Amino acid sequence: MSESMHDALHRIFGFREFRPNQEEIVSAILQQRDVFAVMPTGGGKSLCYQLPAYMLDGLCVVISPLISLMKDQVDAAKANGLDAEFLNSSLAPKDRFRVLQAMENHQLDLLYVSPERFAMPDFITTLKRAKVSFFAIDEAHCISEWGHDFRPDYLSLANIVKHFPKSAVAAFTATATHQVSDDIVNKLGLRNPHLTRASFDRPNLFYQVVPKSDLDLQILQFLREHEGESGIIYRITRKSVESTAEFLQEQGIQALAYHAGLTPKQRKENQESFNRDQVQVVVATIAFGMGIDKSNVRFVLHGDLPKNMEGYYQETGRAGRDGEPAHCRLYFNRSDMVRIRYFIEQTEDPNERKIAEQQLFQMVRFAEANVCRRKSILGYFGETYEKENCKTCDVCMGDVECVDATVPAQKIMSAIYRSGQKFGAVHIADIVVGAKTQKIRQLGHDQLKTYGAGKDEDKKYWRRVIDDLLAQDCIVQNAEQYSALELTPKGQRVLMGKKNFEVIRQKEGKKKAMAGMSGDYSQKLFEQLRAERKRLAQEEGVPPFVIFSDRTLREMALYFPDTPEQMGSISGVGAAKLEKYGDTFMTIIEMFKHMHPEEAEKRSLLKVPLTVKKTRKKKTGQTVKETLKMAQEGFSMEAISELRGLSEGTVSMHIESLLEEGQGKGLDIDRLMEPDQRMLCEELFNRLSGASMRSIIEASGNKVSYADLRLVRAFMQTKS
Repeated sequence: MSESMHDALHRIFGFREFRPNQEEIVSAILQQRDVFAVMPTGGGKSLCYQLPAYMLDGLCVVISPLISLMKDQVDAAKANGLDAEFLNSSLAPKDRFRVLQAMENHQLDLLYVSPERFAMPDFITTLKRAKVSFFAIDEAHCISEWGHDFRPDYLSLANIVKHFPKSAVAAFTATATHQVSDDIVNKLGLRNPHLTRASFDRPNLFYQVVPKSDLDLQILQFLREHEGESGIIYRITRKSVESTAEFLQEQGIQALAYHAGLTPKQRKENQESFNRDQVQVVVATIAFGMGIDKSNVRFVLHGDLPKNMEGYYQETGRAGRDGEPAHCRLYFNRSDMVRIRYFIEQTEDPNERKIAEQQLFQMVRFAEANVCRRKSILGYFGETYEKENCKTCDVCMGDVECVDATVPAQKIMSAIYRSGQKFGAVHIADIVVGAKTQKIRQLGHDQLKTYGAGKDEDKKYWRRVIDDLLAQDCIVQNAEQYSALELTPKGQRVLMGKKNFEVIRQKEGKKKAMAGMSGDYSQKLFEQLRAERKRLAQEEGVPPFVIFSDRTLREMALYFPDTPEQMGSISGVGAAKLEKYGDTFMTIIEMFKHMHPEEAEKRSLLKVPLTVKKTRKKKTGQTVKETLKMAQEGFSMEAISELRGLSEGTVSMHIESLLEEGQGKGLDIDRLMEPDQRMLCEELFNRLSGASMRSIIEASGNKVSYADLRLVRAFMQTKS
């Protein structure tokens, strides 16, 4: 193909430049070379195989683990102008036949299938009749038993090279240690692959750890501060998922539960509601999230301690895929360890138990250490973070402070030592606060020098000190002695006054700090653009982010593009989307400028960084007034649409805006649409008062369209 990578990148995807590592990966695939890439969520993995799939002559087969996500992935590819389909059990027989025919007739750029589908001998035989240029394996860490999400069905992918020796294989994952990476390359049999290990740094994510107390209220307070934003709340058990979701629903929050105990239909519906911005929050176990394409997740909250750093990184990585700032908050209490250890103890293999325990303690150290959160995360994956202050975590922003707790630590360890190092945390805390329990009296521990030494603080405070000492290896729990607390050599030095003991504490009343959104965009215009995106998404039956990402809408609300050339230079507006949606969004921007001249004036000096973009069809950039002129001359909405090359939805929106501004006097709705259709719409509005347009269309048996309803509603409102 004569078109260069950069030209195709801009024309198809609307991006002016590649993200880090993308260009090298795309280039390697175009040279038919195997690839293994470890790239963080939001790093643009899908573009790495979608762009060469468009440019190469042949089919790209994408192996994706969750069939529930395939439709969204295909819709997103189609929206950019690619020929894409999926093949899974959700398709009706006639649709499966259609897809297979398109594949065998070499009419597809992309075909998404599950690893189970690929393992079917009949499918491999069928696939051999297609011209497969390369395979793309998503979530490749699932093939490794050393990974955190091993899936046996992925092992069949080791046969790709045997069955398709001339096709390249590109494997992608968002998280993998060096050991897991080596295992993936070996299992897949990759041949001298181009290796990419991108930085695990997600600079747009703000990391924070907050002491967990009254969790539901803490979550509610966070959501009140982030109204209108989409987010995921992770809980460790199905019961806690249901409890938190029900609590939030009672408080008026649009929240749904997601866990493996729900039926497949319920899980699919809840996930689709979240993807389509119909609910604000999903409360979920780790069963939710792998491969989530939703780009505008603004926060991820962990109500419980994750089992390991890989899982935590994957789950927080579902926030901010659009590159905009997002918040990752972990509510932490050491009691979470008890639950996780219970699960670990159910593991029969002693080696697996040992690995799981090590991973758990690494997670605890992350939560309790007074070290830059970003530095801790990157260090786990073998990456060094050079900056002294990341400016996007609670430690670096001063939300937590280092406090000298040597004296409280000495009181606890003195009680441990003087009681013979034979008792657990509850009894030691009772000694220090001076509790009058029968056990203390029987053992004579009320005669110890440290009895009552901490009565000025409550037992909760002293349990926190014990947790801090455990976290910093000053004391340990003897599993063989009913978790009795014992001093370590490090703890003995603190007790003898040879070493200070410091802890981190949350600063009271300190507001979190996050990087600002890119540019001083108009929030009012952004909300209008977002509302139109949601309307279009409902009309087309796709998630809103398939139309445009939040980042693209914010850039529109920053630059106010009002010509096809300017709109085509907005990041994320490729040729296909410019042709399909350009006029609609430019109309909203044009009307907004009329209604808010002060906003337009404020941004009059800002110019969109123009880049020449080839389009399939040259747009004329005609204004709303031209629609008015044609309507006044008696043209129908259908005729205006055809003559101007606009959708009827865009024409109806033009007229709706004109009527709102009082500029549509003299217009006759019965010349714009058939009177019978107009009367049907009026009858539906009157009968189904307050119902959504989608519900009205369904009630009509799809006899009316969104464009019809918008036009009739606009005229009805002028008479009210």
